[in-house]
Amino acid sequence: ERIAQSDPLHSVDSAAHFLGGISPSTIRVWLWRGILTRIKIGRRTTVRESELLALISGERKIEAGNESKFRQIVADSVY
Repeated sequence: ERIAQSDPLHSVDSAAHFLGGISPSTIRVWLWRGILTRIKIGRRTTVRESELLALISGERKIEAGNESKFRQIVADSVY
């Protein structure tokens, strides 16, 4: 699969920081549950920035138990 150059990739730690400082463990759980798509580069796991932006905008759904907490974290840190 070819990735557009305009869609940066984030490591698990970078993705967690990008989403307002949530735990990298949360990113790993979302990858495991299929909420985010894992892009492997060698041994590294990365996530497309467009998927992270879809979480922020609400285009991509998160499990119900964490959605409101996530939205508040993002609202406090991004906007």
